[in-house]
Amino acid sequence: MLVTVLSTVYGKLGNRKEVVPVMTTLSPSPLTASDRCDRCGAQAYVRVTLTSGGELLFCGHHARKHLPALESLASHIQDETERMDENAN
Repeated sequence: MLVTVLSTVYGKLGNRKEVVPVMTTLSPSPLTASDRCDRCGAQAYVRVTLTSGGELLFCGHHARKHLPALESLASHIQDETERMDENAN
Protein backbone atom coordinates (compact mmCIF):
# COMPACT_ATOMS: atom_id res chain seq x y z
CA MET A 1 0.00 0.00 0.00
CA LEU A 2 1.15 3.50 -0.73
CA VAL A 3 0.19 6.72 0.98
CA THR A 4 0.42 10.05 -0.79
CA VAL A 5 1.24 13.05 1.38
CA LEU A 6 0.85 16.67 0.31
CA SER A 7 3.31 18.97 2.01
CA THR A 8 4.57 22.47 1.41
CA VAL A 9 8.20 23.31 0.73
CA TYR A 10 9.47 26.83 1.27
CA GLY A 11 12.33 27.71 -1.00
CA LYS A 12 14.09 30.73 -2.39
CA LEU A 13 13.99 31.45 -6.09
CA GLY A 14 16.28 34.30 -6.99
CA ASN A 15 15.32 37.22 -4.73
CA ARG A 16 11.84 35.98 -3.87
CA LYS A 17 10.52 33.29 -1.60
CA GLU A 18 8.39 30.62 -3.19
CA VAL A 19 5.90 28.17 -1.71
CA VAL A 20 5.72 24.93 -3.66
CA PRO A 21 3.29 22.08 -2.90
CA VAL A 22 5.05 18.71 -3.05
CA MET A 23 3.43 15.28 -3.36
CA THR A 24 5.35 12.48 -1.66
CA THR A 25 4.40 8.81 -1.80
CA LEU A 26 5.22 6.84 1.32
CA SER A 27 4.96 3.15 1.96
CA PRO A 28 3.66 2.68 5.51
CA SER A 29 5.85 0.55 7.73
CA PRO A 30 4.54 -2.97 8.34
CA LEU A 31 2.91 -3.67 11.68
CA THR A 32 5.07 -5.70 14.06
CA ALA A 33 4.46 -7.85 17.13
CA SER A 34 5.18 -4.81 19.30
CA ASP A 35 2.22 -2.89 17.77
CA ARG A 36 -0.70 -3.45 20.13
CA CYS A 37 -4.46 -2.99 19.81
CA ASP A 38 -5.65 0.25 21.39
CA ARG A 39 -8.76 -1.52 22.77
CA CYS A 40 -7.44 -4.77 24.28
CA GLY A 41 -3.64 -4.91 23.95
CA ALA A 42 -3.55 -7.88 21.56
CA GLN A 43 -1.26 -7.79 18.52
CA ALA A 44 -2.45 -5.15 16.05
CA TYR A 45 -3.11 -6.09 12.44
CA VAL A 46 -4.90 -2.89 11.32
CA ARG A 47 -3.64 0.71 11.41
CA VAL A 48 -6.16 3.51 10.87
CA THR A 49 -4.73 6.92 10.05
CA LEU A 50 -7.33 9.57 10.79
CA THR A 51 -7.81 12.68 8.66
CA SER A 52 -7.23 14.69 11.84
CA GLY A 53 -3.71 13.22 11.98
CA GLY A 54 -4.16 10.65 14.71
CA GLU A 55 -3.54 6.94 14.43
CA LEU A 56 -5.39 3.94 15.87
CA LEU A 57 -4.23 0.32 16.02
CA PHE A 58 -6.62 -2.64 16.21
CA CYS A 59 -6.50 -6.42 16.50
CA GLY A 60 -8.61 -8.32 13.95
CA HIS A 61 -11.61 -8.57 16.29
CA HIS A 62 -11.76 -4.87 17.17
CA ALA A 63 -11.01 -3.83 13.57
CA ARG A 64 -14.08 -5.74 12.37
CA LYS A 65 -16.13 -4.15 15.15
CA HIS A 66 -15.02 -0.51 14.72
CA LEU A 67 -13.95 -0.07 11.07
CA PRO A 68 -17.44 0.60 9.67
CA ALA A 69 -17.73 3.66 11.94
CA LEU A 70 -14.13 4.79 11.33
CA GLU A 71 -14.05 4.56 7.52
CA SER A 72 -15.54 8.04 7.10
CA LEU A 73 -12.91 9.50 9.50
CA ALA A 74 -9.90 7.69 8.02
CA SER A 75 -7.44 9.04 5.49
CA HIS A 76 -5.83 5.59 5.20
CA ILE A 77 -6.49 2.07 6.49
CA GLN A 78 -3.60 -0.41 6.55
CA ASP A 79 -5.14 -3.87 6.85
CA GLU A 80 -2.73 -6.75 7.48
CA THR A 81 -5.31 -9.22 8.83
CA GLU A 82 -4.23 -11.78 6.19
CA ARG A 83 -1.09 -12.24 8.33
CA MET A 84 -3.21 -13.66 11.16
CA ASP A 85 -3.35 -17.02 9.35
CA GLU A 86 0.47 -17.02 8.98
CA ASN A 87 0.93 -16.44 12.73
CA ALA A 88 -1.56 -19.17 13.70
CA ASN A 89 0.71 -21.92 12.33
